[in-house]
Amino acid sequence: MEKIKEGKTKTVFDAGNGNILLKFRDDVTGTDDVVDPGANTVIGKIEGKGNASLRLSKHFFELLKKAGIRTHYIDANLDENTMLVRCAKTFGDGMEFVCRLKAAGSFVRRYGRYVKEDQPLDYLVEITLKDDERGDPLINEEALIQLKLMTKDEISQAVNLTKKITKLVEEECNSYDLELVDVKFEFGVVDGEIAVIDEISGDNMRVRKNGKSILQKELCEIICSK
Repeated sequence: MEKIKEGKTKTVFDAGNGNILLKFRDDVTGTDDVVDPGANTVIGKIEGKGNASLRLSKHFFELLKKAGIRTHYIDANLDENTMLVRCAKTFGDGMEFVCRLKAAGSFVRRYGRYVKEDQPLDYLVEITLKDDERGDPLINEEALIQLKLMTKDEISQAVNLTKKITKLVEEECNSYDLELVDVKFEFGVVDGEIAVIDEISGDNMRVRKNGKSILQKELCEIICSK
């Protein structure tokens, strides 16, 4: 299989027939040797982290399928740490839709003058460009339209999907006595329709148990144990 690119935590291959194979690795991102799934720098590896990411993604993509939400997911091979997906056309070089239920992380660093840590937020959606060199900058809807990255209708669809999917993920977390703080999704066009792409795992969300943040492997042990 031809390798397309090497990402921070996944390797992307051309699987033929318009499909893509994602190979999940054990690499973790962070800052100053502190693991942070939202960071842009790989700081090391955690054994089993890639498999945990894949198992969680499989779990959530199948959950979305049952809810009738379009994704690029086809199948997963847990033994080989791979996920087969449909090829999707991204908006620009990719962007992420972040839905916040509580103020935390970069949101507090940006707006700390006006918001307190853990302040409740009502499914607040932010959009960021996937651009490591520029720190994944925020972009507003008017800029997306004027730069011809997305149409007004595409933005509306993506924002509405972000809120709908966040509520599903939140309900799933609540069923395991977990608290979802924030989560981010990436969208692309698959067969002419907007679909959720990339992965849905601890790399995409901030989750707490009894007030303490939990990372990928522990999250997987809780949710995927059944």
